[in-house]
Amino acid sequence: MDFKVGLLGRIALLSFSLFALGYSIADEWGVFMTSLFIILVIIQVIFFLRYAESSFKKVRTFLDNIKQDEYSQVYPVKFDGTETDDLHIEFNAILAKLKEDQAEKEANYQYFRSVFKHLSIGLITFGEDGKIQLLNVAAKRILDLDELKNIEQIESVNKELYRAIHELKTGGSELIKIAHPDGIMQLSVYVIELMMRGEQFKLVSLQNIQSELEEKEMEAWQNLVKVLTHEIMNSITPISSLAGTIKSDIEQKLEHAESVSDSDLEDYLMGIATVEKRSEGLINFVSDFRSLAHIPAPKFSSIRLSQLFDQLQVLFHHQLENKGITFRKELDPEELILFGDQTQIEQVLINLVQNAIQAVEDSDQKLVRLRAFIDEAGKIILEVCDTGKGIEEEALSKIFIPFFTTKKKGSGIGLSLSKQIMRRHKGNIQVKSQLGEGTTFKLIFNG
Repeated sequence: MDFKVGLLGRIALLSFSLFALGYSIADEWGVFMTSLFIILVIIQVIFFLRYAESSFKKVRTFLDNIKQDEYSQVYPVKFDGTETDDLHIEFNAILAKLKEDQAEKEANYQYFRSVFKHLSIGLITFGEDGKIQLLNVAAKRILDLDELKNIEQIESVNKELYRAIHELKTGGSELIKIAHPDGIMQLSVYVIELMMRGEQFKLVSLQNIQSELEEKEMEAWQNLVKVLTHEIMNSITPISSLAGTIKSDIEQKLEHAESVSDSDLEDYLMGIATVEKRSEGLINFVSDFRSLAHIPAPKFSSIRLSQLFDQLQVLFHHQLENKGITFRKELDPEELILFGDQTQIEQVLINLVQNAIQAVEDSDQKLVRLRAFIDEAGKIILEVCDTGKGIEEEALSKIFIPFFTTKKKGSGIGLSLSKQIMRRHKGNIQVKSQLGEGTTFKLIFNG
């Protein structure tokens, strides 16, 4: 109401002054009076403009605050019933609602950003200039990078991955194998092209499917072993039994046979004995491989690693002493406890230590080291290290494949069996080797 009264009063006063100015000019009141009315009109116009400007200044300030997302200002309210007071109340209500909406949007943004960063799948977004917009923890871990500012940096990690990211279009995917400190990773790379506010950018997902591929590969080997063992055992068992019966029968008749020469009979016996021996050898061979397909479920219990290491040292004491090999145990902490199947874990370590002993037999420095510790991620790590001649790179990628071996004597199932046992424990087994320096097998148990 006060705004209307003030505005109408100033208009009326200005109108009167203009009327008086016109009257003075028409009646020729003199230069002084005319000048006085002119000055009065100018002053009134100036005050009128200032009054109008002051009335809308708060509106402009209010709109500027909205434009700049500044919602913290509070307009004073006197509760005197004036229109200015009502205007301030409305301003404060609008600013409060906008501030609440802004806080909700910020909370949602932080929530989705947190989810984005902690997803197990690696995610990267970047613009047309290659500048990285978002990068989560999983992507850093997969790429083995502390930070990534531009997508061009990926070329130094893996050129195939760099090419795939740039060439793939929306919905496109590709499998890329990359080297990583923790071993070879098989990545499934998936790309989506998006448009936001007129700017085009790409969302890239990186998923390590190495363990899934290995699981399927091992499952295929197990199915193959089941089929082979079934068919071979059905064939070899009766052969072995029949050969033994024939051998025994001929041995009994040798003393009474007269029509057949002794040399012929001896030849028969030698041939049958050979069949029996080879049959038994094949039965043992198949029996070893059968273990790959029939690993029992682990029976979990607490394993005191210091005691387990002591047992292994006693088990291999005679062999280590005869071959002049130094055996070293390292535990940090000393009372480290592992939750797993003691029999199966012991079998894995026996196999790895036996391999290490064989690896250092012809080395100048004969050292086998058994180590246990907790890494930065809270995982329990067991390591079996040797100072042997190392493993060729070509063989290194195949040593966990069933039936593969670099030894002159060996079935090639020890490491395959160890890998399966570690999988049953939700863990993993990795190997690193340097020719001329030695080999380290690492057993990784997730906490």
